[in-house]
Amino acid sequence: MQYSPLIEKYLLSLKAIKPDIKSPVLDLACGKGRNGLYLVGNDINVSFADVNGESLEQIKQSLSDLDADKQKLAQCWQVDFEQANTAPLKDKSFSAIMVFRYLHRPLFEQIKIAIKPGGMIIYETFIEQQAQFGRPKNPNFLLRTAELVELFSDWQILHNFEGVVNVPLNSNAKQAIAQIVAVKPD
Repeated sequence: MQYSPLIEKYLLSLKAIKPDIKSPVLDLACGKGRNGLYLVGNDINVSFADVNGESLEQIKQSLSDLDADKQKLAQCWQVDFEQANTAPLKDKSFSAIMVFRYLHRPLFEQIKIAIKPGGMIIYETFIEQQAQFGRPKNPNFLLRTAELVELFSDWQILHNFEGVVNVPLNSNAKQAIAQIVAVKPD
């Protein structure tokens, strides 16, 4: 299970913001937790959040292979971020939030508020051009041009990319993605 190179590139920045048990890194819509597990393996507190209980159970199984000190760095949270009339991130605080391959626009403002000052957002998902390469094709799940950079324009942007890339481990396949890494103002 390969983690995102973006996480590895910003690992020292994530460590510098000192995530702790009260203000961990949130791996939002974490799936099988590949990115969060990499952070736990590097001694960073992570809250794994997903609607899928089976995925969270797989994460717990992966965590059980780690030593006891590393296991204490992780917590799992089963949550439906798309449930109508809810605000799952309200009154929560995170040192950083990372989102990969997931888009639910009503969460954007909650995400921005839930990251503590000086904390980070690491976001990567598909853009509209993805429809020409395969799924997803639904515009509700595809970022518009410059949408992420506009959303975080008042933050310190450390990294911004939008374009077509080769799919890792499959050089013939392409994906259209946007990435942003930004720090919330103090």
